[in-house]
Amino acid sequence: MINRMTRRQLVQRGAAGVTILSLPGLLAACGGGGGGGGGGGSSDTLRFANWQLYIDIDEQTKKSPTLQQFTEQTGIPVDYFEEINSNDEYFGKIQGPLSKGDGIDREIIVLTDNSRYPGLMIQEEWLLPLDKDKIPNFENLIPAQQSPPFDPDRTYSLPWQSGMTGIAYNEKLTSPITSMEQVLTDPKLKGKVTLLNEMADTVGLVMQLNGDDPATVTDETFEAALAPIQEAVDNGQIRQFTGNDYTGPLTKGDLVAAVAWSGDLVQLQADNDSLKWNVPADGGMIWTDNMLIPLGGDVDKASTFMNFVYDPVIAAQIAAYVNYVPPVSGTKEVIVKSDPDLANNQLIFPDDATLAKVKQFDAEALNNPDYIEQWQAVTGA
Repeated sequence: MINRMTRRQLVQRGAAGVTILSLPGLLAACGGGGGGGGGGGSSDTLRFANWQLYIDIDEQTKKSPTLQQFTEQTGIPVDYFEEINSNDEYFGKIQGPLSKGDGIDREIIVLTDNSRYPGLMIQEEWLLPLDKDKIPNFENLIPAQQSPPFDPDRTYSLPWQSGMTGIAYNEKLTSPITSMEQVLTDPKLKGKVTLLNEMADTVGLVMQLNGDDPATVTDETFEAALAPIQEAVDNGQIRQFTGNDYTGPLTKGDLVAAVAWSGDLVQLQADNDSLKWNVPADGGMIWTDNMLIPLGGDVDKASTFMNFVYDPVIAAQIAAYVNYVPPVSGTKEVIVKSDPDLANNQLIFPDDATLAKVKQFDAEALNNPDYIEQWQAVTGA
């Protein structure tokens, strides 16, 4: 049976920011440094950097059942860091040491395929290959995730979870918001909405508002999408660009609406049922967060952990809490036995009709330096 918790603690964690779920993790974070580009770390501990609200937590013990079970089964302790708020911000922190061939005191980090960073890190040789001999559960990877453009053979990456990008709003503060046009132009929302600072998320939604396909970006369609975003920034319509940190203000009612990630809202709705999320009428985006082993990481420990979480029973345990789309075959079959309603949630197990409404962003466009520069100018990065 998969135990479900109220999401209040998750909301509080999201509002509070970075959390380290073990005391040794705090000590490791203060230690700095971290080994060269070899395949083995110096610590006996698996150090795992992830996004907020992205692991199962027992409300009474304040610990993760998955991480505890992994340690009990393997003898490997885990320091878990909730230190990733956006791909841009996190890459900015780790780029310096990695570019020098140094480690970052992490065995696993999680970055998104609709950012340019997983592909860039492979290109720069800042990632270590998985040891697939230690990941027999690799065979449980769903077919749709087996050959992404940035890593066609899954040599360096394995999906953590997938999700969709759409619009969240507080129905107590506004009428339904179903389109990006409302987000960008409705005067009732002025200064009360946020956009995501990930180019693929926000630009991809506006491209579809324009009737363009974000899977095939051209200079013309990119500039056409950027123009209304820039206008909304200039006239004060948009309060700011965010990473995961929209969750706290949205829950508190400080924001009326936000471009938001699907799994976050499944969690936040359990604590505040006035929050709603939808795929915009013109279309949403879909993406995958990937586990990666950076320079200096311990490949053995990281690969052992990846194998553990690719057991459908463990994957179901995680999915039941984080409420994103799991990449592991058999997960739904486990969940349906204990929580049929959850198994039928289209934000966690989307059917073909739901998937038809979302698009992936053009992988080549993610690495276009002109697009990156223009986007950074709009966001103020």
